[in-house]
Amino acid sequence: MNKLIKNWRTIILDGFWYVVVIIISIIMVMPFYWTIITSLRPNSEMFAQPIRWIPSHITLIHYIEAFSTVPFGRYFFNSAVLAIGGVLTNLFFGSLGGYAFARLNFKGKRVLFIALLSSMMIPGIVTMVPSFLVLKNFPLVGGNNIFGHGGNGFINTYWAILLPGAAGAFAVFFMKQFFLTLPEELADAARIDGCSEFRIFWNIYLPLTKPALATLGVMTFQAGWNSFMWPLIVLNSQDMMTVQVGLASFTYNHSANYGPLMAGTVIATLPMLLIFIYAQKYFVQGIAFTGTKN
Repeated sequence: MNKLIKNWRTIILDGFWYVVVIIISIIMVMPFYWTIITSLRPNSEMFAQPIRWIPSHITLIHYIEAFSTVPFGRYFFNSAVLAIGGVLTNLFFGSLGGYAFARLNFKGKRVLFIALLSSMMIPGIVTMVPSFLVLKNFPLVGGNNIFGHGGNGFINTYWAILLPGAAGAFAVFFMKQFFLTLPEELADAARIDGCSEFRIFWNIYLPLTKPALATLGVMTFQAGWNSFMWPLIVLNSQDMMTVQVGLASFTYNHSANYGPLMAGTVIATLPMLLIFIYAQKYFVQGIAFTGTKN
């Protein structure tokens, strides 16, 4: 009798759990579903009452308008260059920094690492003005003289996005934690064989960090692709706008052209969705192993 009651209690609890999970999943997915159907519905049904959860017919006119109203293809290209460039620089420099903190012994190592972690606690909005001034007044770049005057420096170039985030503090910290999970004996054996420190890093340790690199790559790509405020500040030409900044082109005079806006949003979401699906298993492995030490 007690066993039967226990089984029924387990079934009820499991059923309640699944109901809660399904409800939460529907709530989370609903905004994305609404974005998709809004991009595919005709203008006449955009604000129809009562709400139509399924459009009467499908139209691709909003996707055509998204590319004909503004140079959305150019925005997409700019975002791709900046996001991929950010991934490559963070993977390389973040791995180098993480390897140094994890496997090398040098003076001030602890102090430097604490300073690195401390920089992660500073809100990005605090460093925006100093970063802008440094980029604008960089000597001998963008028409500037040796004193940093007379031109725009790195402003309105890809470098204004890539340089400040080329070696993020999180990337260094993340890779350091993963390098700590790898056997130190590999480096000792390689040093005995006469390998240089960079070769040990490049040929021995780096190939073992594919799960961490995939995880960091996905996270970095997402941050770069979805970035809005910093590109809005340093990229002031329409030819240099990113997708996220370009989506604001569909809003004007306190109103919005919702059809093309939703179509552009769906297009802007696809790269992240495809990348996450492709790298999902590496992403899970990287999260599982980072932070553990054998």
